[in-house]
Amino acid sequence: MRKSSNGNSSPYKNDMTEGKNAPPSSSAEVPFQHRLDRKVSMLPHRLVGVIDEGTSTVGFSIFTTPHFEEIATHRMEMPLIAPKPGWFEQDAVVIINNVYRCVEVAITKLPESFQKEDLVAIGITNQRETTVVWDSVSGKPLYNAIVWNDIRTNHTVDQVLARVPDQNKNYFKHMCGLPISPYFSALKIRWLKDNVPAVKKACREKRCKVGTIDSWIIWNLTKGSLHITDVTNASRTMLMNIETLQWDPVLLKTYSVTLNMLPQICSSSEIYGSVTDERSILHGVDISGILGNQQASLLGQMCIKPGQTKNTYRSGCFLLCNIGHQAIISPRGLLTTIAYKLGPNAPVTYALEGAVAVAGHALEWLEKKVRILPQASDAEKFAETVPTTGDVYFVPAFTGLYAPYWRKDARGLIVGLTHHSTKHHVIRAALESICFQTRDILECMYQESEYKFSKLYADGPLSSNNLLMQLQADTAGVTVFRSQILDPTAFGAAMCAAQAEGVDLFKFDIEKKYYENIYYDVFLPTSNAAEQRQRYGKWKRAVERSFDWAFRPKSSTMTEQRYQLLASVPGSLFCFISFAMFVHSMKK
Repeated sequence: MRKSSNGNSSPYKNDMTEGKNAPPSSSAEVPFQHRLDRKVSMLPHRLVGVIDEGTSTVGFSIFTTPHFEEIATHRMEMPLIAPKPGWFEQDAVVIINNVYRCVEVAITKLPESFQKEDLVAIGITNQRETTVVWDSVSGKPLYNAIVWNDIRTNHTVDQVLARVPDQNKNYFKHMCGLPISPYFSALKIRWLKDNVPAVKKACREKRCKVGTIDSWIIWNLTKGSLHITDVTNASRTMLMNIETLQWDPVLLKTYSVTLNMLPQICSSSEIYGSVTDERSILHGVDISGILGNQQASLLGQMCIKPGQTKNTYRSGCFLLCNIGHQAIISPRGLLTTIAYKLGPNAPVTYALEGAVAVAGHALEWLEKKVRILPQASDAEKFAETVPTTGDVYFVPAFTGLYAPYWRKDARGLIVGLTHHSTKHHVIRAALESICFQTRDILECMYQESEYKFSKLYADGPLSSNNLLMQLQADTAGVTVFRSQILDPTAFGAAMCAAQAEGVDLFKFDIEKKYYENIYYDVFLPTSNAAEQRQRYGKWKRAVERSFDWAFRPKSSTMTEQRYQLLASVPGSLFCFISFAMFVHSMKK
């Protein structure tokens, strides 16, 4: 880990901070600027903290203002509980205890020139869709938190779909921007009510509270005086109307959720109240920002203008495109979500969201399953040994393909192999597959929003791969701006909390050309439009060849669908038809 000249530890490689791919005079709206060029504020110390609650870790970070240098942080691992295959839970008590512990340790790490009293506000960013139910009297959880990627509600989805016209999974999309899916909180709440006796009893006695992780944290920090969430988290529940920004009566009735269970929906940036729990060292500090983690990343990338798009490169990829103040309902499988609402009286900003299911997972597969890559982190070194993929294409459709294809029957394949193909070509093709899948989403976003993308903002652990970033620029034909903060989630939440009215330590300004508190490495496309079209055309052909691999021929065995069809036939009619067929067969 390199040390910068001011003594602070920097997690970035030398070529990342030196702007290896930045032109001498960039015409980009957010020009590259060396981290050490930042101005040092001479104002009194005013700090902002962020509780960053993710799927695998919980952390607390402390930032200076107005330049938002992270000066102290502490993180703890969050174990997952898997009682059955596909079921994922977390202990909500462990979550809040880890939050308190991270706060305590981070504050002890403050440099000598700072003290706890300099902390004027905190923000919260959290894993989305993960759902907690608790007793409003005792304050104790009624069940473990059900994590966002849990699939136990598949049967519950079928029950809901059976009651909507044509079993259309997008039936409520015009209301909530989301398809009927196990992914979202409403189905998790419904499952808890149907299957957990303690939850049923608490609901009958009107003492059951439910919320996403942000609500659970704030309930504890305020000793139960605040039961709130923000619009970004509420937009992931499948219960909020994305136009009115209120819990929708039709959706509540559909999923058997009562209004008294739910938190009040607030903006993403306002002073909601202060910490009153004596257990916390934050006692008396204002809570002034709440954002779901991907929305926090969008703000952390300064994507505050319509058309600006960020991609977080991890095991999968999360692409969010700012689409301004009008919601766009996508028929192509993209999600419509709330990007942010920076104050009670501020306009709401929407985003289109698309996901690449397999990004870093493809490299892990090459490492652990095929064993042609020693470590996933070696992908750049191996791929750089060949100038191209040698016309090899890798479609990592391990569990089907998401937007814009939505083909559950697709399966992974590697095509274009010749006698001269090596593992290096395959590894490079795996990196390119991430870029091509990202372009698929960008093309879809362009068709939906009509914004022509000239740049893509990148972050996430996988974005530290310089070759991947260059391939992304060449594949999509856009300039890639890689944030020097590889995980801008806490950074975005800190700015959101700092700009709340009453805190007033920062202001997002859509008219600004650049911000002094964020810097990028720039990767310019080196391929021409004809090359991009030709390569992308071959990718599309490879994708088409992946279709129908999971196709199963018709079987005479009894399926659930056939059973339901037969069960709907009246018994007397079934007996009559059976008797008639028997008589007919005897005549032959």
